[in-house]
Amino acid sequence: MTQTPTAHTPAQGEARAQFTVPAQHPMVTVLGSGDSLLRVIETAFPAADIHVRGNEISAVGDPREVAMVQRLFDEMMLVLRTGQPMTEDAVERSIAMLRASENGTNDGQETPAEVLTQNILSSRGRTIRPKTLNQKRYVDAIDKHTIVFGIGPAGTGKTYLAMAKAVQALQSKQVNRIILTRPAVEAGERLGFLPGTLYEKIDPYLRPLYDALHDMLDPDSIPKLMAAGTIEVAPLAYMRGRTLNDAFIILDEAQNTSPEQMKMFLTRLGFDSKIVITGDVTQVDLPSGTKSGLRQVQDILEGVEDVHFSRLSSQDVVRHKLVGRIVDAYEKYDDTHGTENGTHKGGRGKSGHKGK
Repeated sequence: MTQTPTAHTPAQGEARAQFTVPAQHPMVTVLGSGDSLLRVIETAFPAADIHVRGNEISAVGDPREVAMVQRLFDEMMLVLRTGQPMTEDAVERSIAMLRASENGTNDGQETPAEVLTQNILSSRGRTIRPKTLNQKRYVDAIDKHTIVFGIGPAGTGKTYLAMAKAVQALQSKQVNRIILTRPAVEAGERLGFLPGTLYEKIDPYLRPLYDALHDMLDPDSIPKLMAAGTIEVAPLAYMRGRTLNDAFIILDEAQNTSPEQMKMFLTRLGFDSKIVITGDVTQVDLPSGTKSGLRQVQDILEGVEDVHFSRLSSQDVVRHKLVGRIVDAYEKYDDTHGTENGTHKGGRGKSGHKGK
C-alpha cells in the first residue's frame, strides 16, 4: 500500500501522475509521522493507487482522482514552503476544498494553500489562521466591509476570528479601542440568585470573551488596557445611548438580542469604526415568543451596501469532529420533524418531541 518500490503500469482508462518532493523538505513533513498524512490521502482517494519510493510519489488510477491527488500534493508543498506544518486536519480540509472546487460547489478561486497560510495574528508563539474556505471569506469580509455578520453553528470560529481581527486592528493602529459585548440572557439557567455584585453576576456571560483575549494578548497587559479603556468588555445594555467612534466592536451571541436591541446596537456605529456581529440562529435562548434580532436583521439588511453576511456551516467546525456531526444530526432531526433544536418552534420542551 505505502512505501512500495514501484507503481503498477496504468491500465486502459487509467492515468498516472508522479510528484518529486524537493530535497529540502524531509519526507516525514509530507507523509506525516508513521505515514499518518499518507493514510488520510489514501482513504480519501480509494480509486487511486499511491506509491512512495524515496522522495518520489506516484499515483495510478481513475484520471479525476489522480489529477486531484497531484493537485493536493502541489498545495501541500506550497503550505510547507511557508514553514507551516501539515496536519491530518489540514490535509482533510484541503481535500474537501479541492472536491468542492471539482464539483462546482466552490464558487471562488481560493486554493487550499491560500486559505491555510493566511496569517491573521501571531501571539505568544502561535499563529491564528482561518482553517476553512468560509472562514477565509469571513475574515476577508471583515477587511472589506464596515458591518459583518458571522452566522453559523458552534465551533466555527465566528467569535475567535473576529477577536483576532480586532486585536490585529488595534495593534496596527487602525482603531484606538476594542469593544466586546454580549446580551445577558440565561441559557435555560437563572443567575439572579447567584451571590455577588452585578458585575460578578454578569461575568459568566462575558467569560468566553476574556478567555479569547488571553489567547491573543499578554495576560498581564489586559488589565492595563481595560483600565485605560482601550479594551472594554460589557453587556449589551451598556451600549445604549452611546456613539462608538474609532473602535472595533464585536457583538457576540447576537441570536439572543431582540429586534429592538439589534437596531439599538447597529445605530451605535460611529466614524472610523467597524462592527462584527456573531451568532448561531439555531441556539436562541430568548423567552418563548420573543423574536431573535439576528434572524430578523437578515431580512432587513441583506443587500445593503457595506453590510456583509458570512454564513458558516457544520463543514467549518474546527472543534472536535463530533461537534460537526452533532450539528448535522440536529439539522436533520429538525428538518424531518419540523422542530427547532429538537423541540416545537412554538415552545420548548413539549413532550414527545425531544431529540434522542
